[in-house]
Amino acid sequence: MIESLALAVVVLAAVYLIGLAAASVFAPAQTARFLDGFAGSARAHYTEIGLRLLVGAALVVAAPSLLYRDVFYLFGWIVVVTSVLLLLLPWRWHRRFARIVVPPLTRRVWLFGLLSLPLGGVLLFAVLWPRVA
Repeated sequence: MIESLALAVVVLAAVYLIGLAAASVFAPAQTARFLDGFAGSARAHYTEIGLRLLVGAALVVAAPSLLYRDVFYLFGWIVVVTSVLLLLLPWRWHRRFARIVVPPLTRRVWLFGLLSLPLGGVLLFAVLWPRVA
């Protein structure tokens, strides 16, 4: 049961990444505003971290059912650990960092698409492709 829920979360994360890629190409201004909002408030900061923790934990739990299980197990733990580190930092530090790093990236929002499309595609492929034991 928990593994099925974890797989569903991984699929949703893959669809989100593919949608982000499409949005970065077809609605770049809206995508840039969306990405700018992540560290804009404490609520957005903690929501982002909560979702990251959920996806990271889902990857760890679902990894045995995924193609490339060791890669996704490690990637899941990396997401969990980095999320916990962000959780321990004051959200204002995250906002300050985002104000420096995000504007140059959102000027080239297509880069998010370039990165998120393959990641979303690989996640979806790993869930849907039957794993060879």
